[in-house]
Amino acid sequence: MRLLVMNPNTTASMTAAIRVTATAAAAPGTEIIATQPRWGPESIEGHFEGYLSAAAVLDRLATFDTPFDALVMAGFGEPGREGAQELLDVPVLDITESAAQMAMMLGHAYGIVTTLDRAVPQIRDRLLTAGLLQRCAAVRGTGLGVLELEEDPERTVEAIIETAREVVRAGAEVICLGCGGMAGLQERVAAALGIPVVDGVAAAVKFAEAVVSLGLTTSAGRSFAPPRPKAIGSWPLSTHLGPPPGCAQDSPHPAAFSAQTSGI
Repeated sequence: MRLLVMNPNTTASMTAAIRVTATAAAAPGTEIIATQPRWGPESIEGHFEGYLSAAAVLDRLATFDTPFDALVMAGFGEPGREGAQELLDVPVLDITESAAQMAMMLGHAYGIVTTLDRAVPQIRDRLLTAGLLQRCAAVRGTGLGVLELEEDPERTVEAIIETAREVVRAGAEVICLGCGGMAGLQERVAAALGIPVVDGVAAAVKFAEAVVSLGLTTSAGRSFAPPRPKAIGSWPLSTHLGPPPGCAQDSPHPAAFSAQTSGI
């Protein structure tokens, strides 16, 4: 089984950290490929950057040339998942819903610790759309920007623990780490809190393995039917920009963008 894990920003060090966490969670025999868009924001902290990232991720998927059995989208609360579900004929899981779904199996109410406070409404909207908000006790920001998470790991862990305690006081029995850049910190946070802490990357990998093993994929019957053939100028964008320096140009992945040959 091969899983593609997509970091929605263009920070290579974060992609590498996400790869480590995904690989550690994967079962023997599961291959992890971690990648990122060729263009777009270095981090995502708001709707503007989120929508830019969504387009960049879909562009990357449309030109990805290695077959994979499922996609894990490693952005917390960002848009674009539904577009990937239409684009691909393999299962698509995102870390927001995966973390929340797993947390609800472990406690009556869960809470989320994320980066900046401005991300809170975006995450709550995502949970509401997914039907997962009712059992969310609280979503709180640490005050750290996405790129700050890697600057001082000790400060990052301390900030997550302090914020998680606030979420526990609000009624959470399980904590979800609300950013792909927090991947791999769950054990230290759980040890300090004494309650389960769910990392969304790890959760999404395990759910992806289960869905693939059961022979299931996204329903194309209605909501996530493939895009209708139509002209889209300069799409995929990467084929017009050319590859970045030192990177070979990918050819379209047939499973990722089968409609491309139909004139989309």
